[in-house]
Amino acid sequence: MSFIDNELESVRQSCSKEVEGSEVISCFKASVRINIRRTRYKQVVVCLQFSDQYPDTPILLELKSKFLPDKLLDGLTKICEEKLKEQKGKAQILFLLKFIRQFLEDNPFSVCSEELTYIKKHIVSEGDKIVTKSKAGVIVITVNQDNYFMKLRFSIPDAYPSDPVTLENLAHNYPDIFQKMLIAQAQEMARRCVEPPLKRKPRDPPFEPAPSLQKIANFLIRDGLRKLPTDPCQVCKERAFPKEPKNVVNNAEHGRHVEWVYCGHIFHNGCLDEYMKLPPFTGGKKCPGCKKRIYHDKWNISPELAEARWAHHQAREREIDEVTDFLK
Repeated sequence: MSFIDNELESVRQSCSKEVEGSEVISCFKASVRINIRRTRYKQVVVCLQFSDQYPDTPILLELKSKFLPDKLLDGLTKICEEKLKEQKGKAQILFLLKFIRQFLEDNPFSVCSEELTYIKKHIVSEGDKIVTKSKAGVIVITVNQDNYFMKLRFSIPDAYPSDPVTLENLAHNYPDIFQKMLIAQAQEMARRCVEPPLKRKPRDPPFEPAPSLQKIANFLIRDGLRKLPTDPCQVCKERAFPKEPKNVVNNAEHGRHVEWVYCGHIFHNGCLDEYMKLPPFTGGKKCPGCKKRIYHDKWNISPELAEARWAHHQAREREIDEVTDFLK
């Protein structure tokens, strides 16, 4: 048997034992194809072809994957080609398969590399700090906006994107209620990426898990942490957050406490309380900024009750005015 025949027989006999998650698709002189699976989304088809001077020259290599991005595969291919140069004169196939399997094991970001690149280029700004811990699959982003900051940890699970990114707030100086609401909404968005809706429309395609990293990073950083420190109160139009975080009011009853309503706009508690008591009430009170109806637990009353309270208040005002005029 020739050198190549011996190596092919060794691959047939040993591949599944020595390379965890591997499956031999074809194993002939003309073409060798091996699928390596770490998880559903971390799998690669390794396509190999013997060069004319094999094994004195590296085996020819092509990597294919339904889920991993082409840019990642191109980079991995170049690394593999360099590694194969170390194996000149030796059997190369099992060596290469083991290396690729270990790469999938050691790189949790392989399934979210495009998302991570997007975050670095388009979401994280110059004043922020991002630290990636590749083997742990952890991304730590410190977002700085004006005098406010929040330090976030995103953890990529092994089964991503079938499982959602997990999120943790490590430190911040935003008002407590905003920190809680931002994190809770981001976690809910991540959950919806991997869990099918309770009610599906008949013509909806079968549910497939969707990546959640870029989506929640975009919501947290762009739509939340970037905007909030300078957004105005929709009633008085003054900056809602104090310029200095040390002056943040966490007492929900205080007039300068900042409230966040369902439409996403923010108000001073005192401004919103006064606004909610003034007509018109038909169809519910509308946000001055976007004209959507305002929903908030503190002001959860029907338009009819709000109208009745306003009428009662006006009647009381008239009575007081009449008494005042009589005493004059």
